[in-house]
Parts: sequence; C-alpha cells; structure tokens
Amino acid sequence: MKLSARLVAVAAVLATAACAPQTSGTSSSDKDEKTGTLRVWLFQEVNNKPKEQAVDSVLGAFEKAHEGTEVTVEYIPVETRAQRIKAAFNDPASAPDLIEYGNTDTAGYVKDGGLADVSKEFAAWDEAEQTDPTARQSVTVDGKVYGAPYFVGVRALYYRTDVFDELDLDVPRTQAELISTAKEIRAAKPGMYGIAVGGAYTYGAMPFIWAHGGELATGKSGSYASAIDSAAARKGIEAYTSLFGDDNCPAAKCAGMGGNDTVTAFASGKAAMAIGGDFSHAAVEAGKVKGNYAVVPLPGVEPGSIAPAFAGGNNLGVLKSTSHRTLAVDLMKRLASKKAQSELFDAMGFLPTFSDVRRQVAAKEPFVKPFVETLAADTKFVPASPAWAQIDSSLVLPTMFQEIVSGKKDVATASGDAAKKMNEAFGSLG
Repeated sequence: MKLSARLVAVAAVLATAACAPQTSGTSSSDKDEKTGTLRVWLFQEVNNKPKEQAVDSVLGAFEKAHEGTEVTVEYIPVETRAQRIKAAFNDPASAPDLIEYGNTDTAGYVKDGGLADVSKEFAAWDEAEQTDPTARQSVTVDGKVYGAPYFVGVRALYYRTDVFDELDLDVPRTQAELISTAKEIRAAKPGMYGIAVGGAYTYGAMPFIWAHGGELATGKSGSYASAIDSAAARKGIEAYTSLFGDDNCPAAKCAGMGGNDTVTAFASGKAAMAIGGDFSHAAVEAGKVKGNYAVVPLPGVEPGSIAPAFAGGNNLGVLKSTSHRTLAVDLMKRLASKKAQSELFDAMGFLPTFSDVRRQVAAKEPFVKPFVETLAADTKFVPASPAWAQIDSSLVLPTMFQEIVSGKKDVATASGDAAKKMNEAFGSLG
C-alpha cells in the first residue's frame, strides 16, 4: 500500500466527482482486470482512526494475495454520500470499484443502475449462510443480491437504574407499562423527562407501530402501498404520540427532537429513559449517567415480549461500472467476513451481521446482550423501494407525528395524509 498513490487517487476522484452529471446512465464494464488499482469509498466516522486500522488489516492481506494490485481508500462524509455516490454512478471513469452504503439506500441505488448484481458470488460464499436474514434482505432487490451486509445497528431501551431504585420502579415489561412508568417519573421529578421521545425520531417510533401489528407498507418491490393509516398502525401511532405532553416530554420541546437529541437528553441526565442504539453506547458512557444506567430490549405489547426493531446498518457493494469485478467482489467479501466484522466490532462497536459472531461478541461485551436479544427476537426493515429515500427525505412520517402532537390533526387524519404522500412516491418510483 503506497500512501502517495492513494492520495493522488483520492484527489483525482474528488476533482472528477465534483463535476459529474446527476442523471443516471451507468453501464456495466466489459473489463475484468486482475491487477491495477482498486478504489474504495468507505464512510467517515466521528472517530475514524480505529476503523482505518481495522480496514488496513484487511487490505494488507488482500494486496498480498493479489500481486500487482493496490487499494486506495477514501473515507467520505455520510452527510454528502447521496450526491457523491450518484455522481459516481454517472461517471464510471472517476467512480470507485467498491463502496460502503446505508442499507436503506439499496433499492434506490439499484434503480439508478449503479450496483452490480453479485447474486452468484454471494450464494457461493460459504459465510453468507449465517448472515442475519434481515441484513440479507437489506442487500436484496427483486430476489437479486447487490452487496454484502457490513454491520447492523439496532435500538433498545436505556434506563436510569438510580432513578428506578429511588422511586422503587420495576423495569417496564409492556409498552403500556413503559408509558405509565414514564409519566410516573415525570410526576415525581418534574424537571426530568420520563422517557425522551422525538417527533423527528422515525426509527424510535417504528417499534410502537410494529408491536401493535402495523406496517409501514404492504406489497413488494415495484408495487408497494402505504399501510401507515391501517387500524393496527394507528394504535401504534397513538401509543407513541401519547408520550408527548407535559406529563412526560412536552411537545413544544420534544416535537422537533431526533434520535441524537433523545440520546443526548438521556446521557446528560435530563431523561430517565430513552430509545437508543448499540451505537449510542459510547455517547452515554461519556455522559453524566455513566455507572447509573442499564439497557433492556424495548418491550412489546404482551408482557415479556420484545418490540420489533428497525435493523439499520451499512452494506458494501460493487459498482456495475468496475473494471475489476473479480477483485472488487473478493475485497467486498474480505471486508464483510466474520473475522473482519469481529475486528470492526472491537474497533468501533458495530454489531456483526453474522448471528454466531454476534453471540461471541455478546459474551465478550455485556452491553451488547440486549441488542443481540432484540435482533434475535424480531427485526423489521423499510420497504425495499427506491421511493423510500424520497419518503424519508421528505419527512413524511416526522411531519405526521408532529401534526398529531401539536394538535393540528388527529391520528386518523394525519396518518391518512401521510399514506397519500407515501402512495404518491410509491406510484412514481415503484
């Protein structure tokens, strides 16, 4: 690995990607070169050095196995990934061979024609059999596989052990108990949120909808229809929005809060509970509540049940335009392998997508256990439709929640309006 060559390659990518057209039209390369420079884009993390070290370990073995091959890696900001990656799809000459991408972006990138179908290679990969089913779903569109799951993220319930002990409270075993416990804490401690919730926290609200039997949409790729206004979904919406008010989390303050805001409120001691991810652990440990909190799976409707959680995370994908397909696929599998994912967990705390590796890291790190239990119980994913990116970026669901908690609309009207917007997106994009 030559540092100077990497820097030159990165500069070239930056210069050409900046002026790339924004319309799709990527075509598959007819080349499959077995030597040369392989270009990779991975996401820049808040503290990226441990990730770089984990990745470099894989790259060293890869370059040793493929004589005459060099890998250049650029770590790109997550916030600008959409523009950068779409520009790369439309300018193959400057595009990387392999990218890291958010798992909700799969269907959109497939529609853009940017990702290579690696179904055969994935099926032949011996480690693929133990990939988490939901993670596998996140790389699959219309039965074809367009990448390899890289890591998974899931949310659970953080709670203040000192507050629960002081008020002699039991850990909630149902969502009804969660709601009543939150309000009991608020009544006893008016300066504290019982549970921090956010009107813009879509992934914190989804478990309430799913636990009550609701769905975001029904159908399959190309023919989705919104289900957010179904009777079951409305029950979940009502449960979540009942947590906004002076008796828990005042709408004036909490309607605009997102996931990071709720975790920050908990970490700083302003909330007795919060729905946070395994990836939130470091932030909570760095906060005022260190040593005075615990984590359990978010309860479902029935006592002892676990609410289905959104299975977030990232994938790795080979670009259709690559002139190094065989090499790119091999590097993808190496980076997404059990060994590499275990090392990435040690470096960054990202949960592996392999069930057996998750059990191993849970035995090693106790804080992982409730998240692994949540993943094992049931997880859900967003519709595998390119329309989801538009629905998400248009804030359809946050707008619905905010209209309800502000009193502008009731649940039936707000969910009905959200369903119309979702169906317009599904109708135009599939």
